[in-house]
Amino acid sequence: MAASARLQKELEIKSKQALATSKDPLERLRAACLARGAQGIKGLSILFRVMDDDRSRKLNFEEFQKGVEEYGLNLGKDEVLQLFRLIDSDSDGSIDYEEFLRKLRPPMSNFRIDLINKAFNKLDKNHDGTITVEDLRGVYIAKKHPKYMNGEWSEDQVLRHFLDCFDYGKHKDGVVTRAEFIDYYSGVSASIDNDMYFDLMMRNSWKI
Repeated sequence: MAASARLQKELEIKSKQALATSKDPLERLRAACLARGAQGIKGLSILFRVMDDDRSRKLNFEEFQKGVEEYGLNLGKDEVLQLFRLIDSDSDGSIDYEEFLRKLRPPMSNFRIDLINKAFNKLDKNHDGTITVEDLRGVYIAKKHPKYMNGEWSEDQVLRHFLDCFDYGKHKDGVVTRAEFIDYYSGVSASIDNDMYFDLMMRNSWKI
């Protein structure tokens, strides 16, 4: 299911090490985000919104530079400009969220992406390309959740809480897209060096 506390801790440790040793500006920015745990991809969404001072849903260079400085990466202006141009894939002088996420998301092998897609396909019961509370019924056992057992949450509340692990977008709408699901597991993947362990984790979690 969602990443375990141990995996989150491993990701934090690895990312902090990368942040301390890497000279590559993109790798350092990625590590700074992922150092916040397996849900570090959500941190990208938060970081983007924090940088976006004028709420235009795009970052100009000044906004980007200010955001990088506030994140404590201590990059020179030339390095920040290099990073900005690298992320601005269409070279229009601004960075939108998709460009931002595409460059910052940790790279994964096709082997791992295939496993993640298999898990998503299993959850997406009606094959509409999204996962909702209805899709989770009978797959995620809400009745074993402590807050359900003590009467604090309903089944729907438990399922919605679980969905929120993956739902990182501009607002949490209770609908998880394939891209959001892959983005979440790209954060998890960054903490796991061995493909076979990643395979075991995904198969045990989702019975694929």
